[in-house]
Amino acid sequence: MGAKEIVTGVHWVGSLDPSRKYFDELIPLPHGTTYNSYLIRGSKKVALIDGVDPSKTDILFKNLDEIGIKTLDFIVSQHAEQDHSGAIPALLEKFPMAKVVTHSMAKTMLQDLLNIPDEKIQLIKNGDELSLGNKTLKFILTPWVHWPETMFTLLKEDNILFTCDLYGSHLATENIISKNDKIIEDEAKRYYAEIMMPFVPFVKKHTTMVRELKPKIIATSHGPVYKNPEFILDLYEEWTSGKMKKKVLIAWVSMHESTKKMAAYLENALKERGIEVISHNMTGIDSGVLAMDLIDSASLVLASPVFLGAPHPNAINVAVLINLLKPKTKFLAVIGSFGWAGKLAENFSELLPNLKAERLEPVMVKGVPKEIDFERLDKLAEIIVEKHSEL
Repeated sequence: MGAKEIVTGVHWVGSLDPSRKYFDELIPLPHGTTYNSYLIRGSKKVALIDGVDPSKTDILFKNLDEIGIKTLDFIVSQHAEQDHSGAIPALLEKFPMAKVVTHSMAKTMLQDLLNIPDEKIQLIKNGDELSLGNKTLKFILTPWVHWPETMFTLLKEDNILFTCDLYGSHLATENIISKNDKIIEDEAKRYYAEIMMPFVPFVKKHTTMVRELKPKIIATSHGPVYKNPEFILDLYEEWTSGKMKKKVLIAWVSMHESTKKMAAYLENALKERGIEVISHNMTGIDSGVLAMDLIDSASLVLASPVFLGAPHPNAINVAVLINLLKPKTKFLAVIGSFGWAGKLAENFSELLPNLKAERLEPVMVKGVPKEIDFERLDKLAEIIVEKHSEL
């Protein structure tokens, strides 16, 4: 796919990567991703907003050649992570007169990652502007969405806000201009849950700021460009609101059916009491789907057997991920089975220091669950219903 014009003088010149399966060797990419780079041609100067992943540099060059770019004055680096910045050394080699425009923290990170020399960097501060002639770039520092050095760039005359990773989606589509937002809603939610949810206070703050800026177009670093910014801003306001649904997420793993039977019984007990339940087997779980369900689930139930005195390794992995994502879950319950010993609830509390949820009484079973154990699960279901009534 070649370059795409967004408005007069502004082109998408990035790259699709439909075959990429994981981001950070952790996040599944069921629809691949894009590395968005934007070329802005002013009457006097030419600027590029971000590069692409270094593996796609040849495609970036091809797209620049396609629209007749012979010189490049500025490379605006909004984020030092290599899927945005990795092509910068090659760009500086191809366009030796170009300057990398960024701020002091990003400069340090870019030099750590890419060895860009001092003389190639032009520093800016929050609120600074850069004239391209008939087009003006304004820089807005937005730390912690999702690295400490991220920033936005506002193209003032066309009212396009380049938001770096914020509002992005991992979706390799040739429809660079979003036309059917319902198609990308799930991928935008997955992206938010996996990448932005740990930084909710900052995301919420900057979304309020974006509302005040009233951009005509939001152009992100991954996924389609929004010519209807209200769509994605409404979704982000919902996701960052902290409002939980009366929904229970049960994440379970079982070795010899005991814990599986407990999780299934609790799921049915909750559903019989009118509670929405989402259940995931922690073996082979899609971390993106889990993260999406964590956004608005009021209660989380972790169900695991005791494995050599600790939670099952798959449960440990999931607990570590949940702790990193910092969901706003209100209530946490632990259920499981053991053979001779184990402190499952205590283990999970140690693994989940970032989860500020109220801890409910655990239900632990020695061996296979018996009638009295199912009665304890019924009691846990009643407690969850009662807690949800307080929301």
